[in-house]
Amino acid sequence: MLKRTIAVATTAGLFALAGVSGAQAAEPTTPVVKKVAPTAEQKAAHQAAKAAAKPAIESARATFKAARAAATTPEAKKAAHDAFKAAVATARAGMPAKRVKPVRP
Repeated sequence: MLKRTIAVATTAGLFALAGVSGAQAAEPTTPVVKKVAPTAEQKAAHQAAKAAAKPAIESARATFKAARAAATTPEAKKAAHDAFKAAVATARAGMPAKRVKPVRP
């Protein structure tokens, strides 16, 4: 009986210190974001940026393949890969940011 009383008192003390109560646990803590479709202007901006980035990425890919084929050391291959990644990042910099997925409760 004494062990049970001590366990109950310890548990109650821990919940009191943590500030957890039944009312707080039932409240939703994450906001609900409704899905919003992109506007026509946003779609057009995305398509235009995608069309501008595509040739730049293809050119960087061709350069990367040629540099990788000519590379004889692992360091040269890594440098070619790093240059390709930088070129792709530069080409994608002008693209609009992706929309955020809605948060589900």
